[in-house]
Amino acid sequence: MKNLILASGSPRRRELGLDFTVVTSDADENIKEMEPEDYVRELSSVKAQSVLEQYADNEDSVIVIGADTIVYHKGEILTKPKNEEDAFRILKSLEGQIHQVYTGVTVILCQEAGSYAESTFSEKTDVEVYDMEAAEIQAYVSTGEPLDKAGAYGIQGSFAAYIKGIRGDYTNVVGLPLGRLCHEIKKLLEE
Repeated sequence: MKNLILASGSPRRRELGLDFTVVTSDADENIKEMEPEDYVRELSSVKAQSVLEQYADNEDSVIVIGADTIVYHKGEILTKPKNEEDAFRILKSLEGQIHQVYTGVTVILCQEAGSYAESTFSEKTDVEVYDMEAAEIQAYVSTGEPLDKAGAYGIQGSFAAYIKGIRGDYTNVVGLPLGRLCHEIKKLLEE
């Protein structure tokens, strides 16, 4: 079996159960704004390509996986908050509403003789948040949990108490749609 290389520093992706070697991408993530599904696919590709370059000598023994997750609400791409005030603003805009979580994933299968097979896809999950009081939002923000998460929350953390429901893949909201990822890896290995 090939080694799985996850081009992401996200601890949440590492906790999803696949046996990854984690290599944080140093790719420039400043790209132009575009439709959310295109945005996350582009960033996942940039991350995967960046990490792939570090494995030039071992290419035929690895599968590189790049991933990027954003929250999309009312026409705005919400990445990680800049500070606590920004986290409060983001969460206030999400409370009592339905928003979308998009994750883009790029899988690069390294083959013999330096050739590659690649798959890039995105998944979308609708997330509905309960109404929240300002004091509840502030209490959550003060935990520090929202500061390193797209959309200023983690569904797998204490914010789960404010999730009214989801439509789609739960692991997509965590940051890596596992079912689809495993399916895409299997397809690449069979080709």
